Amino acid sequence: SAINAAIAEYAQKTCIRLRPKKAGETAYLSIFKGGGCWSYVGRTGSKQQLSLAGGCWHKGIVIHEIAHALGFFHEQSRPDRDHFVTIKFENIQDGKEGNFRMHSTSQVTTHGTTYDFESVMHYGGRAFSKNGQPTIVAKKAGVNLGQRHGLSHLDTIQVNIHYGCNGTVVRISLVSM
Repeated sequence: SAINAAIAEYAQKTCIRLRPKKAGETAYLSIFKGGGCWSYVGRTGSKQQLSLAGGCWHKGIVIHEIAHALGFFHEQSRPDRDHFVTIKFENIQDGKEGNFRMHSTSQVTTHGTTYDFESVMHYGGRAFSKNGQPTIVAKKAGVNLGQRHGLSHLDTIQVNIHYGCNGTVVRISLVSM
């Protein structure tokens, strides 16, 4: 399944080990069939919901949503994003502008990594377009914006730095439907 493939990729590339929730555990990730593909950003310390609607059952989308649960925002929301991309707010669907909001350095840490155009956390160039026109335009020619295949090299580096993956294992409990 897409969930198992995502869990396997995190285990292969990072120190994150998603495992079944044990009786009595109160802090865990709860994957359910909800409305849309979403998760809260950051670990909540209690039951944390991660929604996977029908169209979300792809490894890259599950990896993306787990990354949110692990504390990662969208790449195009980095505080330095304006050096790398232009957001075309005039082309974004009404009510979806928040998905493109830039976060401050107090909200987001880049762990010293450069902007990752091919991050699993980066939207494609026409994400949430209301008119078929680009919503994100790279300032560098010839780059692809985003992908949903799996963790990029820089995604992996950021997760490993963020969780101190230096020979340690971080176990996170999981319940999925």
